[in-house]
Amino acid sequence: MAYVVPTEFVTKMVDSGESKLLMSTRDTLIRSYMAGAILALAAAFAVTVSVNTGNPLLGAVLFPVGFILLYLMGFDLLTGVFTLVPLAVLDKRPGATWAGVLRNWTLVFFGNFAGALTVAVFMAIIFTFGFSEAPNAVGLKIGTIGESRTVGYSAHGAAGMLTLFIRGVLCNWMVSTGVVAAMMSTSVSGKAIGMWMPVMVFFYMGFEHSIVNMFLFPSGLMLGGKFTIMDYLIWNEIPTVVGNLVGGLTFVGLSLYSTHYKTAPKRVLS
Repeated sequence: MAYVVPTEFVTKMVDSGESKLLMSTRDTLIRSYMAGAILALAAAFAVTVSVNTGNPLLGAVLFPVGFILLYLMGFDLLTGVFTLVPLAVLDKRPGATWAGVLRNWTLVFFGNFAGALTVAVFMAIIFTFGFSEAPNAVGLKIGTIGESRTVGYSAHGAAGMLTLFIRGVLCNWMVSTGVVAAMMSTSVSGKAIGMWMPVMVFFYMGFEHSIVNMFLFPSGLMLGGKFTIMDYLIWNEIPTVVGNLVGGLTFVGLSLYSTHYKTAPKRVLS
């Protein structure tokens, strides 16, 4: 599969972070909008497969198709830029600043949200025949997901918040591993296989992905889920975003950068 060694793909990580950081506002918004929309479609597809077959593992196996497609088309997810963009600043690339990092993260967040919300509206229309009847089985399932992963956490108080945060950390550990795995190969098949494995793990394990949730929870509200917008923001989206940032940047971006790019001095043997 034309494997790329770590010292080379970590350089690609820094280069990618720099290019995203310096990208125009228009391109950043377009690419993040499309990424959010495609990932939302993949989430709807995976839930549909799980409900219609009664096999959640099959839905998790097939979900990565959306992630793979959006990555191959050069679109941007918040989870990916959390991991890559700060590396350009750490490497002191020209024009790379922390203000630029915050600008990129903000633009990608709103672009992803707009794309995911668009698909949420489309799917709610499909699941209810234009809001003319009760949601179908898939719509009911999405509403249930929204309840269990908002008020379900809040019922446990601080322990629920901690669990939510850790699920966000673990999620972007896996998703960002998928982003980096795509840089480990120069072939389309190699990139797809590398991305597929960790993304499947996050989805089946029920880890919290901020962009997937931008689809699941707004659509759940439209489909009769018994939770509120504030439940969604406080007991899911905001802690998930923070967890995703910590997981991707710490366990993927900084760990690879520190040992394969900024390596420690070699020990001199006497």
